[in-house]
Amino acid sequence: MPKNSKAVKRELDDDVTESVRDLLSNEDACDDSFKKSSLIVDSPEGEGKECDVEEGGSDGEEEERPAWNSKLQYILAQVGFSVGLGNVWRFPYLCQKNGGGAYLVPYLILLILIGIPLFFLELAVGQRIRRGSIGVWNYVYPQLGGIGVSSLMVCGFVGLYYNVIIGWSIFYFFQSFQYPLPWAECPIKRNGSQAIVEPECEKSSATTYFWYRETLNITSTIDDTGGLNWKMTLSLLVAWILVCLAVIKGIQSSGKVMYFSSLFPYVVLFCFLVRGLLLKGAVDGIAHMFTPKLEKMLEPQVWREAATQVFFALGLGFGGVIAFSSYNKRDNNCHFDAALVSIINFVTSILATLVVFAVLGFKANVMNEKCVVENAEKILGYLNSGVLSRELIPPHINFSHLSAQDYSEMYGVIKTVKEDNFAQLGLDPCVLEDELNKAVQGTGLAFIAFTEAMTHFPASPFWSVMFFFMLINLGLGSMIGTMTGITTPILDAFKVRKEILCVVCCVIAFLLGLLFVQRSGNYFVTMFDDYSAGLPLTVVVILENISVAWIYGTKRFMQDLEDMLGFRPYAFYFYMWKYVSPAILVVLITATVIEMAISPAGYNAWEEAEGSERFHSYPPWALAMAYALIVVAMLPLPIIFIVRHFNLISDGSNKLSVSYRKGMMKDISNLEEQDEQRFILNKNTSEAPSPMPPHRAYLGPGGTQEMTNTNYGTSTKTGYQNIGSPESEL
Repeated sequence: MPKNSKAVKRELDDDVTESVRDLLSNEDACDDSFKKSSLIVDSPEGEGKECDVEEGGSDGEEEERPAWNSKLQYILAQVGFSVGLGNVWRFPYLCQKNGGGAYLVPYLILLILIGIPLFFLELAVGQRIRRGSIGVWNYVYPQLGGIGVSSLMVCGFVGLYYNVIIGWSIFYFFQSFQYPLPWAECPIKRNGSQAIVEPECEKSSATTYFWYRETLNITSTIDDTGGLNWKMTLSLLVAWILVCLAVIKGIQSSGKVMYFSSLFPYVVLFCFLVRGLLLKGAVDGIAHMFTPKLEKMLEPQVWREAATQVFFALGLGFGGVIAFSSYNKRDNNCHFDAALVSIINFVTSILATLVVFAVLGFKANVMNEKCVVENAEKILGYLNSGVLSRELIPPHINFSHLSAQDYSEMYGVIKTVKEDNFAQLGLDPCVLEDELNKAVQGTGLAFIAFTEAMTHFPASPFWSVMFFFMLINLGLGSMIGTMTGITTPILDAFKVRKEILCVVCCVIAFLLGLLFVQRSGNYFVTMFDDYSAGLPLTVVVILENISVAWIYGTKRFMQDLEDMLGFRPYAFYFYMWKYVSPAILVVLITATVIEMAISPAGYNAWEEAEGSERFHSYPPWALAMAYALIVVAMLPLPIIFIVRHFNLISDGSNKLSVSYRKGMMKDISNLEEQDEQRFILNKNTSEAPSPMPPHRAYLGPGGTQEMTNTNYGTSTKTGYQNIGSPESEL
């Protein structure tokens, strides 16, 4: 054949290109059309090739994996998932407990060192591989494929009790449409011709009584289940119906819901902030909040709690971040997304803290004034009965207009003069600072302290409706992300209709959630909150970090990011992923284990006779259940490692995904416009150009040697070893 014969060469090129196209088409013989691409995970060898694709439209057009309608929709979804109830009732409590404004310093440092880098890592792997949590970690390192399964199980545990909290909010939401609010005053009991205040309410408070008796109808111990609470059962059913409707169509339905559920809480928070700042005592609460106690920064406990809050605030390890990111285009700037969502999350926490302490400052002033009035009446009684001499009362004090400062002065004089028998008088100091120091978090903040403050608002039902509607939307945004973290890996691995999968998941979850709507259900919520997520998720995230930074390789990952984003991420991330973040996570795991070992395992039980809470230790069966939650959540990690290490099951990593095969076919069909001769006539197939965009080898920070492939010593044939496979390079 004459070397200068372009016509003959072109004909040969066409034949070879057509042959390659036919070969790839035969490999994907399951369907002629694609609706979406999906990774085949853990399919046994010899089963034949299987494609997890769905039929497209009637015209047979190929469709890609479902994608977000807009960048705004995606950002709102990530914000809705990361910004949840913890921002409203956990972050303000930690600020108050750990030094006020001083707590923000360790929080910001740890947000930069572990929060943003690990959030960026999860966004990047999800976007690059375009799979849920199970598919992603099967691709990165199949022997650690249990990471995705553990993540999915933790999502299930958390979703079970998290939706119960949404159910509580729904109950309070509907109870708010009446005036006065049902928790504004203690109920009156009729005893013959006498009307007396309910003793349990009188010993506690109206809001506390409504929460424990009217809402939960709680038992005194976890051993006494008490049967189902029908009001909470109906509320939980409504909560699961809302979640199911939001996720039933995947991101097509949940994305639209996020426009409202992510933005509405900010409207409510700003309304509460403006209203709160106009209340008497709001400035006292905010000043108390942000007055820094710098000595607290030296306590290790403060740093541990800051790291834990950063960790859970961004939703790391749940799989929801990866699932949402997997529906992005591969060239999306996920670095910008990571920084933006992290900053929004932090600002939201600050905003919620301002609102909470403005309202709690108002409540503290109301309670302090009430304390002054009650104790002034006691003093007047002692004066009239001759127990106290009127000479003890400063002449300028007027009992009809007694200020907190006047009472404090009078209290000090009486305490000094009547030092010997002062305790018998039963007078309280009524110090505003003491009221502000009463730390509350979680349900105690939302359903007791905040509701009590709102009873003193003008138009209190309106503000109550707004507040609990905000809690419903905050919870719904997080639940959508949690459910997506469950359904996306399953949809990627199995050919099932997402509508059927969502309905089945919600029905099963509702039935399992009946555990939490018994009269003793609140104790199980506390157990799951303490044990089901904390340690397992920390282990999941450190294994994610290690699998990318040390097994897959930080340099390779940085190069993949450069190919994907079009620019090289800062060297800062290289060092964070490889050294700093793993070290901090190891310290966090160690501190968590030590905390669990030295802290007594138990719960705060409601004592009806005393009208207060009392700490109870878990009985043996409950303690076994608590530790079983940790074991079950982490069990997939060693099991999958062992079965894949000894080749007991196939990892499926040698199969190309539909999207990759389609992409390769498109690239080959365009070879005429590129350098066909180099691709076709090259005898060494390993030197053929990759269908992925060409890239420079990442040299690492200050590196001089080009990175080469490394054999990691595994006996399993895995995709991460085949550098020629673009998808195995993330």
